[in-house]
Amino acid sequence: MASDKPDRLEQNRRTFIKLAGASSVAALAGCLSNAREDADDGEEKTDEDDGPLTSYPYTAPPQVVNLHEQGYETTLKTVAARHELVTEEAAGGPVTFPEVWAFQADDREPSVPGPIYRVPEGETVELTYQNDHDHPHTVHIHAVNKSWHDDGAPETSSHEHVTAGESHTYEIEADVPGTHFYHCHVQTDTHLEMGMYGIFHVIPEDREEPDREYFLTIRDWDTRLHEMQAGGDADYTTSDRDPDTYTVNGRSAPSTFHPELGSPLVVDEGETVRLHVVNAGYESHPFHTHRHRFEVVRKDGGRIPPKARHEEDVFNIGPAERYTIEFEADAEPGIYPAHCHKVDHVTTEDTYPGGMLTAVVYEEAMETEEFADVMEDAGFNE
Repeated sequence: MASDKPDRLEQNRRTFIKLAGASSVAALAGCLSNAREDADDGEEKTDEDDGPLTSYPYTAPPQVVNLHEQGYETTLKTVAARHELVTEEAAGGPVTFPEVWAFQADDREPSVPGPIYRVPEGETVELTYQNDHDHPHTVHIHAVNKSWHDDGAPETSSHEHVTAGESHTYEIEADVPGTHFYHCHVQTDTHLEMGMYGIFHVIPEDREEPDREYFLTIRDWDTRLHEMQAGGDADYTTSDRDPDTYTVNGRSAPSTFHPELGSPLVVDEGETVRLHVVNAGYESHPFHTHRHRFEVVRKDGGRIPPKARHEEDVFNIGPAERYTIEFEADAEPGIYPAHCHKVDHVTTEDTYPGGMLTAVVYEEAMETEEFADVMEDAGFNE
């Protein structure tokens, strides 16, 4: 009897391309709605239940919000949620935070990282933060122009934090092209740590379109904070912070390879790829791409002149820094890791490989046994 494995590999390939295409800028806006709805009311469970500490709904992957498609207005909220770093279906899963504070844009799903806001250079955005959470919060956006009143730093600005039940509209000028970072600035050592951060991307007027474009937010975590906030018996203080978990777009490998829930960098041979990387954590991360040498074209939004660029395969990204790199998909078609080169950051619960790891995945390699193995580990098997 003939094996049906080639047919299944081809089906997996087609489904993967369709889903992973949604993680690129061209198709992502609002189409990833994967928050799990198996929660009841979000109430904390007691120790007698021997179950999870909370029953909050699960987060979705971060979604692109093209503000020019919705009148340059948006409403942002904070939602308590559970967050799967490694999904239940993936090898080694589930690995779950019992409580995060996820940003939610408009009627989309809450996510960690928060939504990827995109706006053309020169436009003005009205971002209304509506606080339905039980803690005070603000929104602070790096680089771009805003009034002192809208800086989002309650310690020094003329506008204090947005308390529970209140709202505030920030007027933001998209005057600095490039990729920027936003986060809550109230008790930042806790609120950012709980998941309140995201990307604010100003589309340059002189933009040249790449074939593929991706956004990655990397960070380190101390899992004790999330257990403590959820009512567990963990003991955490900022001065004793000790990261033990590492993510790319909120997931740890092998879930990072999942086309719908993770962040694989899907390419076709010969394409130009633009990758925006933001560090939302406390530690620096030497980010390395296998086989592909790139040029850094922007740093913190600022354009790097062509004469100052050079080919490289590792860049070190510190807290809150943003790098935009470009490379050509000129390798032998295959699957090539992209990861932090502090090797302990490529672990999940002390298991290697895991953590801060994703990959450049060639469409031409998606009918191979190696690809099928990676997808099985990631929990993707259509």
